[in-house]
Amino acid sequence: MPRFTALLILCALPLLAGCGSDGGSEAERMAEEHEGDTPTATDAAQAPEIPVEGRTVDYGQEDGTAHTGYLAAPANVDSVRSAQGGDALPGIVVIHEWWGLNDNVRAATRRLAGQGYRALAVDLYGDAVAETPDSAQALMGQAMEEPSRLVENVQAGRAHLASKADAPRTALLGWCFGGGMTYRTLAAEPSAFDAAVAYYGTPDPLTGDALQALEAPILAHFGTQDRAVSIDAARSFRDRMKDAEKPLSYHEYEAGHAFANPSGERYDPAAAEQAWARTTDFLRTHLYE
Repeated sequence: MPRFTALLILCALPLLAGCGSDGGSEAERMAEEHEGDTPTATDAAQAPEIPVEGRTVDYGQEDGTAHTGYLAAPANVDSVRSAQGGDALPGIVVIHEWWGLNDNVRAATRRLAGQGYRALAVDLYGDAVAETPDSAQALMGQAMEEPSRLVENVQAGRAHLASKADAPRTALLGWCFGGGMTYRTLAAEPSAFDAAVAYYGTPDPLTGDALQALEAPILAHFGTQDRAVSIDAARSFRDRMKDAEKPLSYHEYEAGHAFANPSGERYDPAAAEQAWARTTDFLRTHLYE
């Protein structure tokens, strides 16, 4: 039996234990927030502003096995480069929600590419995708057994954009589980990215020496009604960043967890669109200007 499948079965059995001290309690809180959700793509997902092309790519490997992700870019790259006055397009490493790299994430990756970027959605679940909150909780718990491997996976995505796509600048963006991994990756690699965007992710890893070493400006979106990542934890992070004099664009929304996911029960169109507008402005400022 493959190692990943075996661990997933073990995680699915003792869910009360959380399958890992690092990801367990967080996964349980997210399960409560996602009760009744399904990761089915909906018509609410926005199409990219310009034609884009997406394809599956290998972007690194672990133990001889290639990481497989989803890369999207403008269909007419030369036209976009000419309009922006640059030789190459900036890159964005995209980290999926706790469901995995599914159709919703691919659609969001294409939408980001439609803003004039090469966007690479990395896969931290090894080709596994959850269809129910219980299976998502198990996948997240198993993945968080070895968070250093996840960070290395994200780093491989950035290296792919830099070496294979000649991205002059790169940003990091994630939602939910991916938002937490955004902070965790920044803590491990405080100077690797030119900007970062995190949607309702756990910001706990960014503290102490990691926070002091941070160089990338961050855009953080939090919901005041989020029970998976409390608003108190969000505000504590805001205060830490301010005390450390680190660049942070911090925003709260009268919404719950996963308010930007069009397939979820807590999707809030107004909050989602406001966060999207702030995200595109932020990325343009730090990747193009």
